[in-house]
Amino acid sequence: MSQIKLTSTELLRFTTAGSVDDGKSTLIGRLLYDSKSIFQDQYEDIERISARRGEEGVNLALLTDGLKAEREQGITIDVAYRYFSTPKRKFIIADTPGHIQYTRNMVTGASTANVALLLIDARLGVGEQTRRHAIIASLLQIPHVVVCVNKMDLVDFSEDVFNDIHDDFESFAAKLDIVDFHFIPISALKGDNVVDRSKNMLWYEGPTLMYYLENVHIASDHNFIDCRFPVQNVIRPYNDEFHDYRGYAGRVAGGIFKVGDDVMVLPSGFTSKIEKIDTFDGPIEGAFPPMSVTILLEDDIDISRGDMIVRVNNHPQTGQDIDVMLCWFDNNKPLQLRGKYTIRHTTQEARCIVNEIRYKLDINTLHRNLEDTELRMNDMGRVVLRSTKPLFYDSYKQNRITGSIILIDEGTNNTVAAGMII
Repeated sequence: MSQIKLTSTELLRFTTAGSVDDGKSTLIGRLLYDSKSIFQDQYEDIERISARRGEEGVNLALLTDGLKAEREQGITIDVAYRYFSTPKRKFIIADTPGHIQYTRNMVTGASTANVALLLIDARLGVGEQTRRHAIIASLLQIPHVVVCVNKMDLVDFSEDVFNDIHDDFESFAAKLDIVDFHFIPISALKGDNVVDRSKNMLWYEGPTLMYYLENVHIASDHNFIDCRFPVQNVIRPYNDEFHDYRGYAGRVAGGIFKVGDDVMVLPSGFTSKIEKIDTFDGPIEGAFPPMSVTILLEDDIDISRGDMIVRVNNHPQTGQDIDVMLCWFDNNKPLQLRGKYTIRHTTQEARCIVNEIRYKLDINTLHRNLEDTELRMNDMGRVVLRSTKPLFYDSYKQNRITGSIILIDEGTNNTVAAGMII
């Protein structure tokens, strides 16, 4: 069998975070503009708006501030997603708000990110919001964090200012669970070190931000050891050409599945071999995260949505008592002890009850508050849930896909929380 190459046109997801007015939207606008990823009519549109507001030059931040309220206030109040590509990579950007009251938006935008860009205003240094966002990036296990020291043009491109912020942040971040840190001095407004190398900071010898994003190694961000395939749909064409076709469609959440592998189906425990792996472009020999494929087995086993195909000797945890770190989203009512919610995990859906609220986490200090356990909007805390049926899960640290859940209010059908399984 030919060796499976873990390569394809890579998609990198990155999120931006920082205090209000640190220049997140301007940075993304600069990335899009300098990499020639916007259309002429978009540029003319923001040129008109900038002129109407009496601004000097073109305000590139308007490219991502899509809501009318944001353009009026000049701030970001929702997660704005933008897609662009270069010859090397495709990118999805999640531009998240800087305000304290929008922590939930950052959790949403960062949950699938490979890279987090933390912006720091060079004049202000490391602030409370910077620490808060670094802690959330650590909790969400974002593999790569780039600290962008922005507005270097306002501190005369000083190397000393950059070094002081670098040392200050590094001493704080030593307590966090983030593996890969990188620091880049930039000016989003002027374009220094964003796409093009700065002529004003010749003392900086590292990569530009675009070079880093195009070349950072993300292939190993996925778990290629523990095989997990949550079944999303059963494919039965019911026609003469594919009379006996029975395939199980879904997205590979972990590990490498190859034709001929011995596999087990959960929860039934039945075993079989992989007969074939189909994709939109035709059959392949092996599949790995985050590919969407259809797996066919040699034996006719009763499998439905929510089941999971795994290796015979490598199982996820199976249980109904789930220990999670929750971020509460609902602004109408707090998390209810003994409250009943719908829980969604991979392709499974069940009902659950909140058995215990262990503590509330202070996002700024990581202090555990055991007395005040009421979780309101944007609060994070450790909670024990009991589901009506067993879930097949890994810890979030081991696998971000099989280790995450969301809670849905049964009355309003709103998503009220996102959780990371501990």
